[in-house]
Amino acid sequence: MIGEPFIILPTIESTNNHAKALVKEGMASNGMAIFAEEQTHGRGQQNHTWESQKGQNIILTLVVDGSQFNLDAQFQLSCVTALACHDLFSKYAGEETSIKWPNDLFWRDRKAGGILIENVIKGNTWEKAIVGIGINVNQVVFGNMKSTPVSLKQITGKSYAAIDLAKELCACLQIRYNQLQETCFNILLEEYNHKLYKVNQSVLFQNGTDQLEATVRGVAENGQLIIEHSKTELAEHGKLVWLL
Repeated sequence: MIGEPFIILPTIESTNNHAKALVKEGMASNGMAIFAEEQTHGRGQQNHTWESQKGQNIILTLVVDGSQFNLDAQFQLSCVTALACHDLFSKYAGEETSIKWPNDLFWRDRKAGGILIENVIKGNTWEKAIVGIGINVNQVVFGNMKSTPVSLKQITGKSYAAIDLAKELCACLQIRYNQLQETCFNILLEEYNHKLYKVNQSVLFQNGTDQLEATVRGVAENGQLIIEHSKTELAEHGKLVWLL
């Protein structure tokens, strides 16, 4: 069960690093959730830092049994994790919530959260997925960040118990992970694309040393972004950078 046990730490360097250490020591069970009130060296994608004031936000890492998923379809786990984060955030922030490819939660044009999944793979076996999630809840002052952040409190004017929301998120994740086992993935992918940030809109990207203006058409089954300019093509994560 996702969120059992639910471990609360007052401060930690990185919840993902802590979870990986527990996995290495054989002390991590499937569904274990690690919540930190403070993270001193939080990480995002591509070595970006994750800023979070103590006790204000969701800082959560889950240990998930990877053997239940297809090793060749790792994007599927990313997809349903993003859908679960969207489920939680949109419940409070409304329909202007979206999923920004490949791993961010957005409200309007502002970043509300992010996902970092790190996999433990041995041979042909996907042993564990370390699912790190950060969502802005009560923080209203942010440092100099590339994407203008936003929190639930800024959107709604209300304060929330971050721990309670994290436990609610675990329930959302359990539902979505069950769907991945029981439902055709294309149905979930269709929902993901419906909630995709800037879908069917023109976006300026950095493509290597060049800039590229293209229309976002969706995300393919393998997790590549489908864009259209002079032609329709698939873009790999890390090779195409959004310019906001």
